[in-house]
Amino acid sequence: MKYKQLGGTGLMVSEFCLGTMTFGGKNDPMSSVMGALDEQAAGQLVNEALEAGINFFDTANVYGVGESEEILGRSLKGKRHEAVIATKVRFRMGPGPNQVGLSRGHIIQQAEESLKRLGTDYIDLYQIHGPDPLTDWEETLRALDDLVRSGKVRYIGCSNLQGWQMMKANGISRELGLHTFQTTQSYYSLAGRDIERDIIPVLQDQKVGLLVWSPLAGGFLSGKYTRDNQGGADDRRNKFDFPPVDREKGYGLIDVLQEIAKARETSVARIALAWLLNQPAVTSVIVGAKRPDQLQDNLGASGIILNEEELSRLDQVSRLQPEYPLWNPSVYIEDRYPIQK
Repeated sequence: MKYKQLGGTGLMVSEFCLGTMTFGGKNDPMSSVMGALDEQAAGQLVNEALEAGINFFDTANVYGVGESEEILGRSLKGKRHEAVIATKVRFRMGPGPNQVGLSRGHIIQQAEESLKRLGTDYIDLYQIHGPDPLTDWEETLRALDDLVRSGKVRYIGCSNLQGWQMMKANGISRELGLHTFQTTQSYYSLAGRDIERDIIPVLQDQKVGLLVWSPLAGGFLSGKYTRDNQGGADDRRNKFDFPPVDREKGYGLIDVLQEIAKARETSVARIALAWLLNQPAVTSVIVGAKRPDQLQDNLGASGIILNEEELSRLDQVSRLQPEYPLWNPSVYIEDRYPIQK
């Protein structure tokens, strides 16, 4: 297992992070689609991850309406010092008008609740789960900063923000002398490279780490799906068709993935994950699993080094269409260097 620096901190995290959206939540409609693993099955995955060298675990208060955090906390009992735990706040946690969002009240309350559920006295990485259009950034950022200064949170991050929102938030934090976002958690896969337009340039400019969620595009790149095989009725993608995928373009990508996987005698999923691990902006790839064999197959991507030809083929079949104002980025580069004769 390789380890990378988390944003601008000195904290090192494994290049794979175990996502726990599959833990618990039998009575929650969303969680039941994702897996709704009981404590024994979830605990086995946590142990498998630790044995494989994973030290990074991602959850959220909303996963299983708190049950994911509870199960993760109990699974790490006696091993807390080995783990870097990330959780999130933003989505609705009750029926009241203030039990949602990024107000100071909701953030502080939910941080306290997450600490109890996780059975720990600190959260390594506390992330806002998305933007809140009703709350001023200053209120949100001061609340997060207070949590860091109190010792209840060590670092803060964001998730599902646009590039300009990250720049605005960190600009406000710097102006006010507050702690800044060290990471973003964003969707990124060979079937969804949208963040390359403006989010990744922001991350590289600001030295913010990238944690990738849904690296297999909600199972679309797992190897189950082709033009001729749409998977079974119980497969996750057929129950919950998310994230959005351009199917026609996606099937062309799968054709190439299958060819590379066959030549290397490995799985389609491993090749798709190996491509992500090769992207310089990526800090850690969040993988979720229902069974240990799924986790082990995903972790096998760590040993795959794609060659230039393979990377070029994957880039050609999955690249974004140029959009204004970057129809031709080289126009803004070439005239700034002396002409070589």
